[in-house]
Amino acid sequence: MNTAPLFRPFRLKSLELKNRIVMAPMTRTFSPGGIPGDNVAAYYRRRAAGNVGLILSEGTVINRPASRNEPGIPFFHGAAALAGWEKVITDVHAAGGKMGPQIWHTGATRGMSGWKPEAPVESPSGLNGPGDPNGVAMSDEDITDAIAAFASAAADAKRLGFDVVELHGAHGYLIDQFFWAGSNQRTDRYGGATLKERARFATEVVAAVRAAIGPDLPLILRISQWKQQNYAAKLATTPDELADWLLPLKDAGVDIFHASQRRFWEPEFPEVDGAEGLNFAGWAKKVTGSPTISVGSVGLSGEFLAAFGGEKSTPVSLDGLVRRMEREEFDLIAVGRALITDPEWVAKVQNGDFDKLSSFDPAALKELV
Repeated sequence: MNTAPLFRPFRLKSLELKNRIVMAPMTRTFSPGGIPGDNVAAYYRRRAAGNVGLILSEGTVINRPASRNEPGIPFFHGAAALAGWEKVITDVHAAGGKMGPQIWHTGATRGMSGWKPEAPVESPSGLNGPGDPNGVAMSDEDITDAIAAFASAAADAKRLGFDVVELHGAHGYLIDQFFWAGSNQRTDRYGGATLKERARFATEVVAAVRAAIGPDLPLILRISQWKQQNYAAKLATTPDELADWLLPLKDAGVDIFHASQRRFWEPEFPEVDGAEGLNFAGWAKKVTGSPTISVGSVGLSGEFLAAFGGEKSTPVSLDGLVRRMEREEFDLIAVGRALITDPEWVAKVQNGDFDKLSSFDPAALKELV
């Protein structure tokens, strides 16, 4: 297999990557008290040493009273947590890697452990999803403070020396709960009948973050159609709706769209371009002209959500991925489970050592390898 398309350099603004492979952000909950320790730094450093082009951290939350839904999720605020992240980026750079934090607010979603924050969770309308009340609807003051908290976290990321910043606007968490009509029933300027109207909160977050980090640090926005609350949800049902959604976000300051889908090889709008058509990242690139990251069950059998049900996975061919990269359907590819199990996955692929690739066992989620 000729994997050369995966190992072309990528450049955008201040970012220079040696290859097109991104470590996908994956929640690990190994930060007691919200503080990432030396074990977290070592975890990311091993992936940098294994030749990952760009590492995106696990979701790390902003300074709001109930911005996380599990106790081991790290903060990206406060002196102790930021000192931990400074250790992470220092170690990643020492190993020759590039990295950005994924800045996050979990909104009204519930964690898997049953843990609950002390403060009420917040969301656009006090809903986790359709017919599922949880927590409180955000006031105008809450929204203003949340936007400022995203910007503050991004400014800290720049100060600490991170190479990019990613905002988590996918999978049914806070920003995505504003996008989705199923969780956003507001009648003020942050609601509305159209996706473009409901994107106002995200657009204001992006604009505030761009102002905080300046023009040269690349800003990534992770987006998805599917939600953990509804795998079949679809925000944009046509390419025109996708453009209405994403172009204002690009204008506000997004440089790269990280388009998450459960299986990267599936066409996003097959009724437009057929069963072999562009995937979500491909369409995001087409309608915006911006670089995109694709992601979704790369390199392993099954799909990543099944891992939470205990399903094991084995390595699969990368031929389909390489073909899409050759035709520049998207610019970067994010890899998840394969890098949890094997820090050397990228190096093995680059060297053609496919017989040495590891299978994935969900037991790996219980430790930082």
